[in-house]
Amino acid sequence: MPLQKFVHNEEVWGTVVSIILNSSTHAEDELRAGVQEMVQYFHRIDELFSTYEPTSDVSRLRTGQMKIEDAHPWVKDVWRLCQEAKEMTLGAFDPWAVSGGFDPSGYVKGWAADRALELIPEIPHVQINAGGDISLRGGNAPGEPWRIGIRHPDDATQIAEDVEIYDGAIATSGIYERGAHIIDPSNGLPALEARSATVVAPDSGVADALATALVVAGRHGAHWFVEHPTWSAWVVDRHGDQTWAIGPHFPKG
Repeated sequence: MPLQKFVHNEEVWGTVVSIILNSSTHAEDELRAGVQEMVQYFHRIDELFSTYEPTSDVSRLRTGQMKIEDAHPWVKDVWRLCQEAKEMTLGAFDPWAVSGGFDPSGYVKGWAADRALELIPEIPHVQINAGGDISLRGGNAPGEPWRIGIRHPDDATQIAEDVEIYDGAIATSGIYERGAHIIDPSNGLPALEARSATVVAPDSGVADALATALVVAGRHGAHWFVEHPTWSAWVVDRHGDQTWAIGPHFPKG
């Protein structure tokens, strides 16, 4: 059977989740069924983690109507992982230091995309782009990696860097689309140490959190990657187009 490709875009979480499934051993209806299973899962995640829906667990945590001990197990898991990311980044990533209280939006999209991969273990080639947090498996085809372009922070039509990945995750945070929306937890002011940060890591939630933290910490966060040599980062500094990179995915850096 030739390589079968199925693409689906789903509006959820206030963004668009793009799903690509490729397989030479599955028919289109099988790929469609796998996508529908993931879509149902994504909407369940939205019901639990939305900061806009007052009945969600996260909204109830933010308003004090619920304690974390009483939350859904998935919410407890993300709470714990956010604590670990906060500790790892020395507070540069801090979902509790935002207006209104605990907001795991900078972690949960990647976390959910990774777990959606687990729903369809039989599909060999999968890409899930959850609003810029991308989880990947198996390359685009046998022997062909996924090729992910990182946009220029000033021009959405220009690709500033390319990354080739078979398995893992890549996430980008920056101030070029939503302005200075990333807050420095140390002072409550807009984070300005980097204009854009892209992280490649085995885990999409970690990649998302680290990309956000690098916008806060800039070059001060480079040591996180020394301690984890399989992780990579590509960062546009605060001023101009000067960039720096670390890790195996950006050897030119």
